[in-house]
Amino acid sequence: MDKLTNIEIGTFLKLFNRGGYVLDFTTNDFDVFTMESIGIALCNEYHMSKGKSLAAYVNSASTSDIEKLLNDLLSYYEENYEQEYTENLTDDEYSYCQYNAEYARLYKKCRAYMNRVLNNTTPLAVNATELQEKFSSQYLSKQIELMLKMQSENPTDAIGKAKELIESCCKTILDNKGVAWDKNWNMGKLTGETLKLLNLTPESISENDPVSENIKAVLGNLRGISTKLAEIRNPYGSGHGKSASFAGLETRHAKLAVGCSITFVTFLWDTYEEGIS
Repeated sequence: MDKLTNIEIGTFLKLFNRGGYVLDFTTNDFDVFTMESIGIALCNEYHMSKGKSLAAYVNSASTSDIEKLLNDLLSYYEENYEQEYTENLTDDEYSYCQYNAEYARLYKKCRAYMNRVLNNTTPLAVNATELQEKFSSQYLSKQIELMLKMQSENPTDAIGKAKELIESCCKTILDNKGVAWDKNWNMGKLTGETLKLLNLTPESISENDPVSENIKAVLGNLRGISTKLAEIRNPYGSGHGKSASFAGLETRHAKLAVGCSITFVTFLWDTYEEGIS
């Protein structure tokens, strides 16, 4: 199992340590938090500031306990500091902090490290990172980030995000091309219009191509990825009410949905960019 390196742990400390403080915790709140996370009230244990107590702990504890605490702190950061690591986010709820490029950079690294350790990544993680860089929309980048994080933590939501990522990509391409779309379109219609716009339908392949039948089959199946994800999402993904007896799919199913979504969206976006280059 992959583990955090000392350098990576140092990156987490840079993100959390704010001049001797740890994020916005009071001493008592920090002790309560660490007690719930790892069973130790750190400030009470080390009799030092919050930042120094955290540093002392990561220098002496087991790797698994360190990763548990850092993961819990990262989740707290994501919940309470969205304004700090998300550019152009305006929400009064987060008015106590402002976007900070350095902390946003550290956060991005820490999330990638933790995803790796928790095995939240897929063989397509590199593609996902590239997509985050390519999409200009903060919303799309956030969807990719959440989707990867949720694979293990919440497979049901990950499946929903996989379907939503395709929807968002298609709508972005149509918007950028000046093509109107209807909010009542189903997934098949939305992806079908996008594929048609990008000349990725079987009909766009010349019969003179020696492998035309094979290419047509592949292109025909592209649309099937999106529609089948939508069909999985309806009973198992997020976005629909569930009964008390609902049993979600497993992490491996979520990774399949996420992998298909990333593959499909990467192909669409690369094709779109090639057409405007």
